[in-house]
Amino acid sequence: MKHLAQKITTFAFAVFLSSVFIVSGAVWAEGEEDTTQPELEKAATSISISPVSKILQLDANSVYEDSFKVTNNGSEQMDFEVYASPYSYTVSESDNEYKLGFSHENSYTQITRWVTFKDLSGNYVENPRFKAEPGESVEISYRISTPSSIPAGGQYAVLFAHTLSSTGNIGGIKTEASPGLVVFGRSSGDTITSGEISNLVINRTTKSGDKVKNTISATAKIKNTGNVDFMGTGRLTVEGILGQSYYETPATEGRISIIPESELTVSDEWEKTPYFGLFKVTWSVSGAGKTETISQIILILPAPIIVAMVLLLTIIIIWIIVMVRKRKERRSRFMV
Repeated sequence: MKHLAQKITTFAFAVFLSSVFIVSGAVWAEGEEDTTQPELEKAATSISISPVSKILQLDANSVYEDSFKVTNNGSEQMDFEVYASPYSYTVSESDNEYKLGFSHENSYTQITRWVTFKDLSGNYVENPRFKAEPGESVEISYRISTPSSIPAGGQYAVLFAHTLSSTGNIGGIKTEASPGLVVFGRSSGDTITSGEISNLVINRTTKSGDKVKNTISATAKIKNTGNVDFMGTGRLTVEGILGQSYYETPATEGRISIIPESELTVSDEWEKTPYFGLFKVTWSVSGAGKTETISQIILILPAPIIVAMVLLLTIIIIWIIVMVRKRKERRSRFMV
């Protein structure tokens, strides 16, 4: 009986090693990506803004003046208006996630009330209108006039250039666009940079809409508990069991700006995850001077191989049960 158990154990261990040996080599999906793009006609309405962000140091009872350019990239004359809106995040009731919005005001969006724009007459107003010919760039001057008392910390607004619906007809359909310049203000006073990192998760599948892909991905949440914005970063690294490197989050990705009173999700995905393999996955998330890291060993297997391994394991278990019963029957006959 002892020798039989040793043989069964050796056989099962050999099957396991052979399975691991098979899956430890990554097999990549074949096929070429179609990179051809259809030629598109130049849209009647196409607008852009430059620059797209601005960082300002704000003091009480002061005036700041600057400008940005709005360019008509379309094929027709364009009418547009400019205005300031709050830049903030609010919790969505549908999925309990923070969503970017431009209507919610709080103590960190007071700067919206301090912004005016220079109209065609040279006066500074809240919502002037302009025209731009195809290919023309219009320089928009704006002014930020702070009151005698301002909150300490960050102040955030978006300066929008919005095309008016009377322009930009394409095939009878009215089109509108609203590019914006994000203003990141730093108010004088006590600056508190603090945050919380939570919900670090590494997944072997990624959900995209209603579809589930077999790709390694990771997510985490970063909450801003201070009074100024900071950058949150996520770094996903994937290595083989022998130490070879397969993937690392590019330096230009995995970064999000988190403003006060918001909790955002940072994520990354290894889009070229192979059909099967054995990997060591590390997910490191940083923000407000803090870093949290988790690691996991992940086995990626296609469904057919999983089914085959389950069937093989079932056969092994049944075979062991049958052999043990036969062994007992032989011993009982010898004892008689």
